[in-house]
Amino acid sequence: MFGDLMGMMGKMQEAQKKIEEAKKRLDTVLVDEKSADGLLEVTLTANRTIRSLNISEELMEDKEQLEDYLIMVLNKAIAKATNINEAELAAAAKDGMPNIPGMDLFK
Repeated sequence: MFGDLMGMMGKMQEAQKKIEEAKKRLDTVLVDEKSADGLLEVTLTANRTIRSLNISEELMEDKEQLEDYLIMVLNKAIAKATNINEAELAAAAKDGMPNIPGMDLFK
């Protein structure tokens, strides 16, 4: 009984290590997004950290339009980064988790 418990604890620690490694790797995965007309471009990491922002001079002349573009493009980029992030972390967690009956959290 205790052997099974110790084995499970070891597997859970291994899963935690894989998750931490995945988080570090996601800092190197870049997500690019731009407006349809190319006036605004943004690059984020899959951990949702902004790496670069390129704003056309044309947008700099209209504050309200720039704000709209920023909201639209950043939200699209964040959604893409979130999908990548969640898929990678779920895969890392599932890969290292012990088989515990009734605990099918990562299907």
